[in-house]
Amino acid sequence: MHNAVQKLIVVAEDYPDLKADLNFRQLQSELTDIENHIQYARRFYNGAVRILNTRIQSFPHLLLAKPLDFKPAEFFEVSDAAARAAPILDLH
Repeated sequence: MHNAVQKLIVVAEDYPDLKADLNFRQLQSELTDIENHIQYARRFYNGAVRILNTRIQSFPHLLLAKPLDFKPAEFFEVSDAAARAAPILDLH
């Protein structure tokens, strides 16, 4: 998503009226904020998964985790190339 915002900013450079528009500047700011929130949430989740996976495999936590059948969680990763692709922005 970060690349999409960068491309949007580059496209805006070619359109001075668009770049100067208050709504467009607000959109840029909101997209950047959303990107930052998503990145933070992904890091937070992956950090929690790392802690869980470590604890259920180490003493004394494993004494409770094994009988209760705790399983390791998977990290959040974008595996599909289409999901990684930047959305197409048509500004015409």
